[in-house]
Amino acid sequence: MLQSSNTPTILYVTNPMCSWCYGFTQVVRRLAALWRGRLQVQVQLGNLQAYATEPLQREERERLATSWHWVQQRTHLPFDFRFFLQKHYVFDTEPACRALLCMRLLRPVLTLEVLRALHSAFFADGLDLTDTAVLTNIARMFGVSENLFLTLFESEEVMQQLDEEFEAVARLGATNFPSVFLQTRQGVELVSKGFCQLDELEQRLLSHL
Repeated sequence: MLQSSNTPTILYVTNPMCSWCYGFTQVVRRLAALWRGRLQVQVQLGNLQAYATEPLQREERERLATSWHWVQQRTHLPFDFRFFLQKHYVFDTEPACRALLCMRLLRPVLTLEVLRALHSAFFADGLDLTDTAVLTNIARMFGVSENLFLTLFESEEVMQQLDEEFEAVARLGATNFPSVFLQTRQGVELVSKGFCQLDELEQRLLSHL
């Protein structure tokens, strides 16, 4: 997961179905544009209820709804709150994470854009990211054919790679999503845990460089 480079790299630990990550991805995209050529951005996937098998309970739905409202107030991003009318939704983030991993392998330069598309599909458009057909359609938006995407998506190698990435991110100490780590030749250190605005993220980054 970690690679040596003369150019500093930020490891953006995220999850496609994390509401605060939905808000923070736009911050990371702006940072990547402003720091182009001086900083690399590497998206890393964190385990947020991956492999869940039981439907969300009432308390869990209420907790998620509160989080969505906070993110909407902070970022002014659109949310489809009809999601919470579903009584038996299994909040399993593994398929969405696996889809993003596939797209990172196939279209590495577009990883942040694919992440943004997954966020928007789930939070703004109310689409089900546990549905392989939905994930396939998103992949198609980025020029990846259904056959190619599904071949990779359903491969044991990708499933194993995702598990290994979850474990590697956990070893980094990323207990909150989003989190940002800085990787240099001296090692890896935490820059930011949780949501923050661009100016704060830049200040924290500069203090580590």
